[in-house]
Amino acid sequence: MEEGLIPNVSIDCVVFGFDFTNLNVLLIERNMVVEDVSFADLKFPGDLMRLDEDLDASAARILKETTGLSNIYLKQFKSYGSPDRLKRKPRDMEWLRTIDHPEEHVITIAYYSLIDISGKRSSELVLSDNAQWLPVYEITDLVMDHLEILYEALEHLRAELLTKPIGFELLPDKFTLSQMQKLYEVILGTTFDKRNFRKKISSMKYLIPLNEKQVGVAHKPARLYIFSREVYTKTKKDNFDFSV
Repeated sequence: MEEGLIPNVSIDCVVFGFDFTNLNVLLIERNMVVEDVSFADLKFPGDLMRLDEDLDASAARILKETTGLSNIYLKQFKSYGSPDRLKRKPRDMEWLRTIDHPEEHVITIAYYSLIDISGKRSSELVLSDNAQWLPVYEITDLVMDHLEILYEALEHLRAELLTKPIGFELLPDKFTLSQMQKLYEVILGTTFDKRNFRKKISSMKYLIPLNEKQVGVAHKPARLYIFSREVYTKTKKDNFDFSV
């Protein structure tokens, strides 16, 4: 094992991205060979903590190494410490041996992160060679307890989405109301009536209409909007409530 690492504490990052159609999650392909048979499965970006890092610094490092991005939304949501979490699947035990990791109790601190992959940050993304985006609702199997972590990250995201304006982290700087509605529908797993949705968001002072419309679209171009963090900060006393 590499020196300077804490062998019993790891960080895993559930990284969400929205492409106007799907809510996606960033996964790392784990390749290994057992008795001359090659295997590939999927895991979250993660690593053991370093001795000179705190939790947030460790998560930020992992995201930087995986995506090339800094200063993105990052939220710690749960820790996982079941004694058998590394021993549920024989393949995981084999993998731990290949990386010279002791087969012992490891506590994982889980974060979720939100990245705009359809706007300006998409050009800044530099994914590591073994990283890929996959639609959240198509994922049926991950290593160790990562599927459980994914489901819980999604539940935390849904809860936060109803009380905080974090959905804008997944949208480009300029977006249409239809794109915003699609985002909420995909994450919450529901369908909104267009008129009721727009009535709901009409009171959001921090949703600013622009004198700009979409360009290069086959349909009638829609007006563009921005989220003003400055206005939101000044009006935070007006509770953000998107419960429906």
